[in-house]
Amino acid sequence: MNADGRLARYLRARREQLRPADVGLAVDEGVRRVVGLRREEVAVLAGISTAYYLRLEQGRDGNPSGQVLDALARALRLDPAATAHLHGLAGLREAPVVVDPGDVVHESTRWLIDLWPVTSAVVHNRYMDVLASNAMARALNPNYRPGVNSVLSLFTHPSEQVFHVEWEGLAARSVALLHTMADTRAGDTRLAELVAEGTASSALFRQFWARRDVWVSGHGTHELRHPMVGDLVLGYQRLPLIGTDGQSLFLYFAEPGTPSAAAMRLLAGDGTGGDVGQVGRVSPAGTPTDRPEHARQV
Repeated sequence: MNADGRLARYLRARREQLRPADVGLAVDEGVRRVVGLRREEVAVLAGISTAYYLRLEQGRDGNPSGQVLDALARALRLDPAATAHLHGLAGLREAPVVVDPGDVVHESTRWLIDLWPVTSAVVHNRYMDVLASNAMARALNPNYRPGVNSVLSLFTHPSEQVFHVEWEGLAARSVALLHTMADTRAGDTRLAELVAEGTASSALFRQFWARRDVWVSGHGTHELRHPMVGDLVLGYQRLPLIGTDGQSLFLYFAEPGTPSAAAMRLLAGDGTGGDVGQVGRVSPAGTPTDRPEHARQV
């Protein structure tokens, strides 16, 4: 278990992000020769031996108990999403039930998203590739179309930095979401392709990926800047599609009676969104024309 070293790399990355002051330790007078906390400091905080923690971080012990993982999560100040991710890397989380394989979007899901004329609806796989979208989504952002990867496009399409008012924070959370959804599969070639493309195209992507943050986005509010209708304040919701292999439904919607709701109705009647219910499949590596495009993220 954990033979590929993902647990070890994650522990090391999270340790290096903390400083003594973050965990209530006294700050050294002299110059520290390590990045972040020392291994022995993490061990003390977690109540385990330094030798045992060293084995975990070096990948020489891949079977820590749930109790040890919880102690490490507290020592490293992990939030609930990061703690769950830590357990998953150690193989202690139950595998999801898989009914529909791959990137096939169920017909009933396509019918459902077509019923929402003023709600943007996008179906993603676990890698944040767009598998399906409705007309409202494509009117809101033409890059919400099948074949686009919603994480990579944040870094490769300049218009996204204008469209998303809080672009940098969203980009960081999107990379963290990719970690959360895809980093628990050893030897995942699709994930390797995405990371290789992201690191080659963006220094900021490399920085975010190296942090190994994880994030679970359920709902909230985003501010967007649309070239036709101006500023929008939209609620968002990400819903897992039960019975699929990691698919989720991402919705943007406006509060009724607000200027943003009026703007969404205007976009819905504009006709620039293409045919309702456009659905596609993503090739293993993505197509050359679709890959460098954009999207957004929960």
